[in-house]
Amino acid sequence: MNTKRHPHMTATATAAEFLMASRQCEIRNLEYFLQMGRLVQSVGNLVHGLQRERGATNLYLGSGCQRFARERTAMVKENDQLAATFRQALADIQEDLTTHPVSSPLLGHIASALHSLDQLPGLRQRVNDQEASVSEATEWFCDSIHQLITVVFEAAETVAEPSIAGLLVAMVHVMNGKEYCGQERAAGSAGFSSGHFDNALSRRMMHLVEAQERCFEVFVGFASEESLSLWQALRAHPRELEIERMRQMAVSVGPYKSLDKDMADRWFNLMTERMDDLKKIEDSVESAFHHRCVERYTEARHSLAHQETLLASLEQRHASTTPVLVVCDNGVEAGAADAWAGEGVGQQSGRSIFDLVQEQTRRLRQMSEELQSAKEALEDRRTQEKAVLLLMGHRNISNDEAHRLLRKLAMDQGKRLPEVARALVSMAGVLS
Repeated sequence: MNTKRHPHMTATATAAEFLMASRQCEIRNLEYFLQMGRLVQSVGNLVHGLQRERGATNLYLGSGCQRFARERTAMVKENDQLAATFRQALADIQEDLTTHPVSSPLLGHIASALHSLDQLPGLRQRVNDQEASVSEATEWFCDSIHQLITVVFEAAETVAEPSIAGLLVAMVHVMNGKEYCGQERAAGSAGFSSGHFDNALSRRMMHLVEAQERCFEVFVGFASEESLSLWQALRAHPRELEIERMRQMAVSVGPYKSLDKDMADRWFNLMTERMDDLKKIEDSVESAFHHRCVERYTEARHSLAHQETLLASLEQRHASTTPVLVVCDNGVEAGAADAWAGEGVGQQSGRSIFDLVQEQTRRLRQMSEELQSAKEALEDRRTQEKAVLLLMGHRNISNDEAHRLLRKLAMDQGKRLPEVARALVSMAGVLS
């Protein structure tokens, strides 16, 4: 069969080819995120495992290695398996990550996360030998968990499908909220176990509670229906009232009033239950993300097949009909219509190709507009982190103090946190 194109069909064929390429590009991106879903799931599970090990390690070291030894040993074994699953999920997607144009920050944070995991056996050995302090172990776990969560954050930055991006935004923020919850568990355990909270520890507790609330506010804006139901159930749980009462003790009793040290176990257990429930919410978001990827992939394949059939039919029509001028009754400018007709495109086929291009353009524009809110939520978080780092360096203050200062600036100016953060970042040159 002679497949040589008619010379007057070049413009139409080129438009069709690029139209098909646009659809195929969408499908490749959706295939990529189907694979990315396994990586995201493995990150979430590993983060939760490391959070549990961090809590057990703190109690183990804090008790002079007398408590939680057996539980910690079991967690170490479980986390080794979770780390292996994460590495395998990464290996499965490595070719796509390294041979296709993806986010450079994503690859950088994957490298940082792997480097942190490589250091884990050494840290554990120092814990076993009682050579690591509670603060050193906590700092390592916090840094490593942050790197892993940032992998999901950077993955969300590369999504072009609004509903998928929104679910990843929800995922990042529930993971971050759960991490702040874990840090609050550690801070509260330190205070209750010592029988008092000094001013610095009380301020840290307040900062961690506020940080959680900010994360969960964003989460609610992008979460799936099922995960929202789980979130509402968590908020209504009687445990939350008891946690709130203990929080009030932590921030109001002052450093000179002693507390019952037995409250430490109760606090640890309550916060552990809360984190386990937050993990269920996270799993629900991950499940919605996976189902949405499959759904969009199926839709895109079906749409591609339909478009292929239609374009083949149009090409066949071109070959068997006499070209006529395109009648401009559909809002197409006369110049554009003349161009189609001048290339020998038939009235119906020229209109159909043009309509397909216009439909794709409208759909992509709508997707871009819907994607904007998800991208803004990610950019707000990134900008606030930059502003906090600037304040830490410029004022020589801690992360918590920088967050508090940023909130105070926003309150004093009557502006939203992201606005103040953007203004600070834009002044980075002046601050330095």
